[in-house]
Amino acid sequence: MGKGGEKGEEAAEREVPPAPPRRFYTWEEIQKHTARTDKWLVIERKVYNITQWASRHPGGQRVLSHCAGEDATDAFQAFHINPTLVRKFLKPLLIGELAPGEPSEDRDKNSRLVEDFRTLRKTAEDMNLFRASPWFFSLYLGHILAMEALAWLTVSYLGTGWIATLILACILTTSQAQAGWLQHDFGHLSVFKKSVWNHILHKFVIGHLKGASANWWNHRHFQHHAKPNIFKKDPDVNMLHVFVLGDSQPVEYGKKKLKYLPYNHQHEYFFLIFPPLLIPVYFQIQIISTMIRHRFWADLAWAASYYMRYFITYIPFYGVLGSLCLLTFVRFLESHWFVWVTQMNHIPMEIDSEKHRDWLSSQLAATCNIEQSFFNDWFTGHLNFQIEHHLFPTMPRHNFWKIKPLVKSLCAKYGVQYEEKPLGKAFVDIVGSLKKSGDLWLDAYLHK
Repeated sequence: MGKGGEKGEEAAEREVPPAPPRRFYTWEEIQKHTARTDKWLVIERKVYNITQWASRHPGGQRVLSHCAGEDATDAFQAFHINPTLVRKFLKPLLIGELAPGEPSEDRDKNSRLVEDFRTLRKTAEDMNLFRASPWFFSLYLGHILAMEALAWLTVSYLGTGWIATLILACILTTSQAQAGWLQHDFGHLSVFKKSVWNHILHKFVIGHLKGASANWWNHRHFQHHAKPNIFKKDPDVNMLHVFVLGDSQPVEYGKKKLKYLPYNHQHEYFFLIFPPLLIPVYFQIQIISTMIRHRFWADLAWAASYYMRYFITYIPFYGVLGSLCLLTFVRFLESHWFVWVTQMNHIPMEIDSEKHRDWLSSQLAATCNIEQSFFNDWFTGHLNFQIEHHLFPTMPRHNFWKIKPLVKSLCAKYGVQYEEKPLGKAFVDIVGSLKKSGDLWLDAYLHK
């Protein structure tokens, strides 16, 4: 090559800036960055500074913050249906890697268990268990819309007598409950391959069919999945001093002589507060205030479309006041259905402060399954497979039964408890768990 070519290459080399030196970090250093204004996390041994990105995260900033200072690889895989695409957003946040001598897992987690779980996930992918059946979800949506039509036909042909109104309320309650399970599927991106279609249908189902907010649900529910039954991280166990849960919180409240309510009777006043009031009172206030406060105008428009459709349909039969009473009664009934189904898998399980377990162990400690049957699958929206759902939240629910034997085998290999029980016992265990926690509080309150 001539001198001119050599000079050209030298000039080109001078124009290309040298690559910045690769930074390596220890877990000790990474775990120092967990503050609100300084958050790092690790995904596949790469270290990311998520401080600025957290506020723009589609799933909400809190779910990211809860994983700060940790290996978030399994959580990252669990929540995203297209990790390759999401990694493009991670590139600007990359600040380095784990030092060569550092383990891939933080806090002495069992590396063999972690690797075996990731192998299990790869097996599920190879079995196409993350591929949804269009027929299943089409029929599911169809049966919800059919119930909405049946409700109108009921009042149209049977009139507005007490018996007809009771039948109408039961049909609308069933429709609302099943729409709640369906929006859960779209919210977890478990139906379509593209996120955008899941988001659109999610807003349609939770907004137009239920009058709620997709963003409110996302920001709340993903925290629950990331850190189930962890105080200060899972909003579902933030009971606003109304209940004390688990084994540690009751003792803490008792020692501090905190008595917002007579917790030794919480298993009794549970029936008066939680099932009847959660949806018609607490959730309604929280949803509306969240949409307005955070300016979720699109969600507000979807919710408004629900109320417009509802009142246009039923005011001609019941008038304004009667329609409001009917809606409140439906919310009241749905709230019982929702509370018993969603709490049976979690309240009787371990509820405690952060213990920094691996993904499999943390989910199994906080969840249990209910025996499978056609009725249980339908009645609970397949939340009777709560363990499999928590391990693989983007997996279509109709495939949970296929992965269940492999999950049980992995749990048996490492001595991780896999709990499954009948539906009736699961309901009874909610009350029994509340009584146990209340007794712990009373003992600590009186004697410690």
